[in-house]
Amino acid sequence: SLMKKILVFLTCFSIFQTQAQSLTQVYTPTADNVKTRTSFQDRKFGMFIHWGASSVLGDGEWVMENHGIQVNDYKKLIKLFNPINFDAAKWVSTAKDAGMKYIVFITRHHDGFSNWDTKYSDWKITNTPYKQDVLKMLAAECKKQGIELGLYYSTLDWSRDDYPYETGRTGQKAGRTQKSNYASYLQFMKNQLTELLTNYGAISCIWFDGHWDQTNPEGSADRSSRVDWKYDEIYSLIHKLQPACMIGNNHHLDPINGEDFQMFEQDLPGQNKSGLSFQTASSLPLESCVTMNDAWGFKINDRHYKSYPEVIRTLVGAAGRNSNLLLNVGPMPNGEIGMEFSDTLALVGKWTKQFGTTIYGTRGGPMPAETWGVTTQNNDFVFVHIFEKPNDTIITIPGQYNAATILVVNNGTWIKGNATKEGIQIDISNLKLASPDLILKLSKK
Repeated sequence: SLMKKILVFLTCFSIFQTQAQSLTQVYTPTADNVKTRTSFQDRKFGMFIHWGASSVLGDGEWVMENHGIQVNDYKKLIKLFNPINFDAAKWVSTAKDAGMKYIVFITRHHDGFSNWDTKYSDWKITNTPYKQDVLKMLAAECKKQGIELGLYYSTLDWSRDDYPYETGRTGQKAGRTQKSNYASYLQFMKNQLTELLTNYGAISCIWFDGHWDQTNPEGSADRSSRVDWKYDEIYSLIHKLQPACMIGNNHHLDPINGEDFQMFEQDLPGQNKSGLSFQTASSLPLESCVTMNDAWGFKINDRHYKSYPEVIRTLVGAAGRNSNLLLNVGPMPNGEIGMEFSDTLALVGKWTKQFGTTIYGTRGGPMPAETWGVTTQNNDFVFVHIFEKPNDTIITIPGQYNAATILVVNNGTWIKGNATKEGIQIDISNLKLASPDLILKLSKK
């Protein structure tokens, strides 16, 4: 009958409508999430920790891919990874003493090894001779020391058969022959993310990585994904479990709906030395993740470490570009953070104790980043950070300031500026540069 046809049509139409709505539904963060975003930007400085079964081989976290090791051989590492010197208190205090306010820990990298006692995989730390759940200990210690904890989670997997490896840029040498099944893999990821966001307390962010495996290389005109990851389902699950938890994704693209912060790999926003950072900085909170040497995971013969001044200038350079810095360490397979990291971080800690007020709680300043330096600001002050002598002896900082009282933060002396329509002009020809960073403090009018 006509009535029946109309009913069928209406039902179909309403189904179509709800589908269209779910596709176009723009994500609105909760009030708690917005709060997390603000405190995240205030914290400015975090520690990234790359570590797991791959550390045993001492050749970086990509060792399985780079050496074409097949899954069956690679999984022998489960008998060899035994981090007997792991000390959560030491890791967290190393970060805290350096002035880092949060930690992002690799729960599972591309080799698929899980650094916690997951129910959904046997390829995990609690099946090693060590047997203990390091994430449990790390989460408890972060809580105790007042350090926020975020979790890195790879969407790419070199060891599972259900990951869509056939279309992947990587993972072709792992010896997989079974047909992949994304529906199964998606469910696996949801199960693991549910564990991580249920059993380990408040998590400040989920830090995704691996999307690029299913796209053309960075810089290509077409960076569309060969897989529908169903991010709407993954992201809404996370926000349902912990609405305040921020989501970021290292896809090297502009942010996707549902994400709470934007990241840059081995670059500060606006730079592209890595060849990975073609994306432009959005209005979301920003974070640059940077290694202290050349590898992310422990690499036994990597001697190319950033100096203390380089680390400070990277941190301040990020802050001046309105970004956080997530600085990486790659602990050894025995669980210790090597001296090459900890010695430099101890020096960084002395600097942050003395000059931290010029970066913590600030945002990018009124002057675009220059090669010679950057500016940061809070409600009352602008801080001019000078790394090297500019070409001009006079620098101009946009804005209105009290020209008579410019503080040279490093030595407590005062200099005067000249107020103009363009901003304040400061003659720095007589200022002695201070390594790693000469800081001027301007009072806003």
